[in-house]
Amino acid sequence: MITRIPSVALVAASVLLTGCGGGALAATDHTSAPPAASSSAPSPSSEISAEAAPRQLPGVGPKMLARIPATTEQVVLVTGRGEDSPLSTLALYERTDDGWEQTVSWAAHNALKGWSDHHMAGDLRSPIGVYSLTDAGGLLKDPGTKLSYDHGSGFVSPGTGFEGEPLAGSFDYVIAINYNRRPGTSPLDWTRPLGASRGGGIWIHVDHGGPTHGCVSIAEDHMKELLRTLDPARHPVVVMGDAAALDH
Repeated sequence: MITRIPSVALVAASVLLTGCGGGALAATDHTSAPPAASSSAPSPSSEISAEAAPRQLPGVGPKMLARIPATTEQVVLVTGRGEDSPLSTLALYERTDDGWEQTVSWAAHNALKGWSDHHMAGDLRSPIGVYSLTDAGGLLKDPGTKLSYDHGSGFVSPGTGFEGEPLAGSFDYVIAINYNRRPGTSPLDWTRPLGASRGGGIWIHVDHGGPTHGCVSIAEDHMKELLRTLDPARHPVVVMGDAAALDH
């Protein structure tokens, strides 16, 4: 377990609207220009050949499987009900000698308007793809994760969701999805390698009972279990998208 305390530069008091429409306090002053889009790709996962890709991830086709690094031994599989649906299922798979074995499966929410393979800020869709999972954090103290964990008061989410539900507590626990962000930093870090127009702040976080702006959300007890299970030594990734998009 690594607990990271933000540096002085991370204590800016400006408000960051994350991909989930959060209201979390910004980790840095996001009025500065983001790095050029050419400095990174949307998914940090390296590609391997389809022949070498892992098997037995249900509903995941060869092209998506080929994006999972050969070193990955934990996959969080988020399968949306439809391209335009905010409802999905999150399941955790672990690599064994016999292939991929499912350990848990939970109901989840994704973005209000469903999914996109070219996510843009404000489109109210979750990004489709394979993304590494390296950093976590939350308003509440570390529940026992092996991921880097940023515990701080910046993880707040005021207001109400799309169905009038309160958002308070949504960021009690979060796992940063490495879409358009710099791995190895707090989930609150504002760095957007693809530029601000491509969105960011895409997290797995505590479910508030309705659709998100771009994140994936699950019940609080399930968040704590997921945090305790993910192990950076096993190079976890999230594979996410609607069922049709994943089956490629």
